[in-house]
Amino acid sequence: MELKYTIKRSVKRRKLTITVERDRSVIVHAPEGISDEKIEQIVASKRQWIYEKINHPQKYQDLPHAPGKELISGESILYLGRQYRIEIVKTGLSEIKFAQRFFIPNVQMSRRAEILQKWYIEKAKEKIIPRVKYHARQLGVDVSMIKIVDNRYRWGSCTLNDNVNFNWRLIKAPMFVIDYIIVHELAHLIEANHTPRFWNIVKAQAPTMEKAKTWLKENGQLLEMVI
Repeated sequence: MELKYTIKRSVKRRKLTITVERDRSVIVHAPEGISDEKIEQIVASKRQWIYEKINHPQKYQDLPHAPGKELISGESILYLGRQYRIEIVKTGLSEIKFAQRFFIPNVQMSRRAEILQKWYIEKAKEKIIPRVKYHARQLGVDVSMIKIVDNRYRWGSCTLNDNVNFNWRLIKAPMFVIDYIIVHELAHLIEANHTPRFWNIVKAQAPTMEKAKTWLKENGQLLEMVI
């Protein structure tokens, strides 16, 4: 089976690293001077590890026919794991309103994707940050900073400075999925690697872990869509 990968070179990079993104694409981050032949050798030596990552439950397969939607009345969009209908309001509304459906002002139609993204980001801050604080207390970890970020390649991440970042697109997922991603990142502040101890910590704090992994595998691409 041919292993396809994309090479990204940088003059600032000193070390070659390989990442497998959520959509199962393989990216080789390489120093500027390294040859294609050397990269091929290194990738070949890491072949088993790469295939294990490709088949990891948090990765997802492309949908056979990715659904294309428009922000028009009658369509529906995701929020906290459920699809809610859109209604375009012609008068009396200046910003998005949510009440078991999305009311979008007609005057904002030219910027509808932009204003919807801003709405999602605000809701992500409102709902995800308190959950991070809750789980941090439960796990007994100290978090320096919590950020909601625009990152197309990670649901969440943590840094050496005990900062944690979460993708705003997570607000489209059910809360049990959000909780799993939060706990996953916070558990890295206790155990850096994906050891049995790490997974025991995650499962104890997020008992629906396997259900969340399955949801992400089946629906992850839906979160990536613009709307």
